[in-house]
Amino acid sequence: MASYLYYLLPAVGGYALTSLYFLKNPHFLHKKKQTAFYCTHISHRGGSGERIENTMGAFTHAAEVGTEMLELDCHLTKDSHVVVSHDENLLRQTGQDVNISSLNLEELPPYKETLEVTFKAGHFSTGSDRNIALLEDVFRKFPQIAVNIEVKENNSMLIEKISDLVKKYNREAISVWASVDSTIMENCRKTNSSMPYMFTVKRALKMLLLYYTGLLPFVPLGESFLQFYLPQIINREYIPETWILRSRLVIFLIERLTLRKGMFKHLRDRGIQIHLFVCNEEQDIEAAFAAGATGVMTDYPTLLSNYIRRHKQDT
Repeated sequence: MASYLYYLLPAVGGYALTSLYFLKNPHFLHKKKQTAFYCTHISHRGGSGERIENTMGAFTHAAEVGTEMLELDCHLTKDSHVVVSHDENLLRQTGQDVNISSLNLEELPPYKETLEVTFKAGHFSTGSDRNIALLEDVFRKFPQIAVNIEVKENNSMLIEKISDLVKKYNREAISVWASVDSTIMENCRKTNSSMPYMFTVKRALKMLLLYYTGLLPFVPLGESFLQFYLPQIINREYIPETWILRSRLVIFLIERLTLRKGMFKHLRDRGIQIHLFVCNEEQDIEAAFAAGATGVMTDYPTLLSNYIRRHKQDT
């Protein structure tokens, strides 16, 4: 046993030191990613706390106050138009229990006059624009603003049409594939591999495991973005449906395991941008940047713009 430890301990120690060295110096093993844009200000659903979510009115307002990225979700109508909507079923957003896929474009109902902000319980937004937007209109009006496109369903026609629009408006470098589902992401990347993409849940968990086992510095990463909940908003700003996430202990453990400054610095050094969301209070914006985020996603773009502007003046 003693002779076994005689060889094991130096090997483990050597591995740990080597891993730590390359964690802090990833440029020796990996070429730093060079994305076409770098954003600190991301508007969630176009800034759903200040205008009706995912409308052209919301996107226009967010652009006017200085957002650098629009985050949105897409679905396909019955007559094959790509529209911007968080939900496939329109009950929450419009009051009508119908699916986007069952309606032609001209049949889509308007949003409610006021809509609750998902990540700020008890708060509502309103706005003069209540129409469901076309993705093409977003691309046409905001040719220079990055767009994070989340795909929630493994619909090949939807993914192909999104890709076609991205190519049509020559914005592959500033349009990001986003999905929590690895199967959907594989389909997105197969359809258009020129677009940068984010970690799925499965890939993020694998990356976390690699970090804690010391293997992360040695593994290539194709993703350009890591987007993750800021844990402290859960059960305060956002009330989850999953019962296990309502446990303070679970949220505490998630925060301790995921908000690792050493891991975030390693990812930043490899050119991977880290976006924490959804931060709708100044204390959460501050906590996200303090944790090592390169960007913050918010429903209140004016709040975030004011925070960034004020802190730039302080530096």
